[in-house]
Amino acid sequence: MPFYTRGPVRIYYEEVGSGFPLLVIPGGGLNSSLNSLRTNSPFNPMERFKDDFRCIAADLRNSNSGQSTGPLEVGRPWDAYTGDQLGLMDHLGIREFGVIGFCIGGPMILNLIRMGRGRVVAAALMQPSGFRPELPDLAYQNNIKGWGPQLCQRRPDITMAIVHDFLTNMYTKCADFVYTVSRDDVRSIQTPLLIAPDDVPAHPYKVAMEVAGLAPNSEVTIYPWKDSQAHIEEVVQHARRFLKAHAPIPA
Repeated sequence: MPFYTRGPVRIYYEEVGSGFPLLVIPGGGLNSSLNSLRTNSPFNPMERFKDDFRCIAADLRNSNSGQSTGPLEVGRPWDAYTGDQLGLMDHLGIREFGVIGFCIGGPMILNLIRMGRGRVVAAALMQPSGFRPELPDLAYQNNIKGWGPQLCQRRPDITMAIVHDFLTNMYTKCADFVYTVSRDDVRSIQTPLLIAPDDVPAHPYKVAMEVAGLAPNSEVTIYPWKDSQAHIEEVVQHARRFLKAHAPIPA
């Protein structure tokens, strides 16, 4: 089984297919993993896009449903995850790549574009998560209940006090918009973006559409799209066309 290691960080990943590299970020909040991609995702790009791209996906560091492990970097939670993703691409010898991400993958993609400095050639944000002012502590509460306790049971070096500090820095202290970047950051993004909005508590439609309105090179899928298999299929094909259109042509 393939692992990428860097110091105390150990990231489990899988690859399938061939072609231009496509990083796939599963949904599931801090329990994002290949398992959640297979069992709780509107569609699985590892299966649907393997004939078009070299698809690469990893378990998020310290996901309870995955195999990736490492410290909780309390002072830089989002950047630590982004560093894992960029480090994995470096490990595989990949400079430029496309990316598709679900749920937490939305904020992570925007941070990847910020930190990657031109490495992401195109990105598809599927049902992206974001801040909902009428439920200001939703992300904190979801993870303090659905992620932290199980992690502490597995890892005696991590306490709920550490989890609290980690989640406070990740969500509460940046409780606005998409958590990871500012509106001005999104206005400056030249990377082509495809937005597939959702509208459940953790995936606010308003924030997804605001990202689409601010980013200068964006397009939006149909909405709603998860209400029928036919609509899901339409969005799968839209994402495929979009990502292929922006993949560099081999020399």
